[in-house]
Amino acid sequence: MTETESIAYDVVVLGAGPVGENVADRTRAAGLSTAVVESELIGGECSYWACMPSKALLRPVIARADARRVPGLRQSVQGPLDASEVLAHRDYYTSHWKDDGQVQWLESIGADIYRGHGRLTGPRTITVTGPDGERHVLTARHAVAVCTGTRAVVPDLPGIDGVRPWTSREATSAKAVPGRLVVVGGGVVATEMATVWQALGSQVTVLVRGKGLLNRMEPFAGELVAEALIEAGAGVRTGTSVESVTREGGTVVVVTDTGDRIEADEILFATGRAPRTDDIGLDTIGLDPGSWLDVDDSLRVTGSEWLYAVGDVNHRALLTHQGKYQARIAGAAIAARASGVPLLESDPWGAHAATADHDAVPQVVFTDPEAAAVGLSLAEAEQAGHRVRAVDYDLGSVSGAGLYADGYKGRARMVVDLEREILLGVTFVGPGVGELIHSATIAVAGQVPISRLWHAVPSYPTISEIWLRLLEAYRDN
Repeated sequence: MTETESIAYDVVVLGAGPVGENVADRTRAAGLSTAVVESELIGGECSYWACMPSKALLRPVIARADARRVPGLRQSVQGPLDASEVLAHRDYYTSHWKDDGQVQWLESIGADIYRGHGRLTGPRTITVTGPDGERHVLTARHAVAVCTGTRAVVPDLPGIDGVRPWTSREATSAKAVPGRLVVVGGGVVATEMATVWQALGSQVTVLVRGKGLLNRMEPFAGELVAEALIEAGAGVRTGTSVESVTREGGTVVVVTDTGDRIEADEILFATGRAPRTDDIGLDTIGLDPGSWLDVDDSLRVTGSEWLYAVGDVNHRALLTHQGKYQARIAGAAIAARASGVPLLESDPWGAHAATADHDAVPQVVFTDPEAAAVGLSLAEAEQAGHRVRAVDYDLGSVSGAGLYADGYKGRARMVVDLEREILLGVTFVGPGVGELIHSATIAVAGQVPISRLWHAVPSYPTISEIWLRLLEAYRDN
């Protein structure tokens, strides 16, 4: 094992997923020397095991579903999907799990890349152990940004190791379609992967411990997605827990809390995430290994002058686009502090505050139908003490929706703050609504008054006419 002398940078970024890349991009744009440390592929979870492969798998599924709802086209798309072509399409979008392009991009902005496992070994110091045992000691003049993301949590069930369960990584990178798949969980990963593998030919059974799917969204979102999964041939069991799981030969045997026995070829646990902070040296600076890192709105760790935690590790909003947003804020804050410029802390929507994490987080679940939401649900708004009113509308009754698909089924809700007459949250469920949610995000983040929204005229006949119908429903009741 060899060790080089300490190398000083203005900023050291631990983790080269989309979040770490964006922190590096912003600090380099500000003229700060930046080192990026990564133990796996440059590009991180999103590029190879989450956003990109899952959406590449889902796109043919959703396109076929949409086509089957269009007169004159539905008869042409009644056959099965070509699973091998879908998987090859997925492989293309993961660059076949090679990170050459991502490396070139980081190098193009002038960031230095260190391959290996990075650990804090004291204040402002990261020691990197490379794949061949070589060591580099990096020190940061201004900031260390922890951008290590999360890992899937698999429950501690008897015999679980021998089962070789799928997590989100195996579900998005599998090379073949399992004949039978049990999905444990009811969140985004569970519903999206159930949608994919059912459409590709698996017999899918979803086991949900709670009352329904997508429990962080409005209740009708999970209800419509569950209805569609069942209609597609999947089984959905709510109020069901897994008591034991074993693999007998090539067969996975699941026993539920009701004593039911379910056999499958694979089992996916989509039951939560934990921060990748257990082995990054937090103990050397007085923090607890394996913990989520609390931060202020500039993404600086509470009680520290130099440590930042950006993306999933701070547990504010476990979404790639929100982590990249945080990275832009953190990069601006690091650059401002490095140059002695006062932060705009008095402006909650300024360049140095990740206010959207609290008030305007958008999310799309790419199931069939899609579910998209931004801001607070009705229950969240009421729990926060706001005086609110929910306005609902049948999305399928909008002319543009009827033209988009025969038998269009969907629903929309806006949550109105009655004191300020602005929107606190919006939810859409239905085919194609993923492309509709950004208009809602602008309305919520911009705190656009209801009176001004009347002047944002939706084009006819588009699904966006739902905005007019929601405003009319608010006015008339």
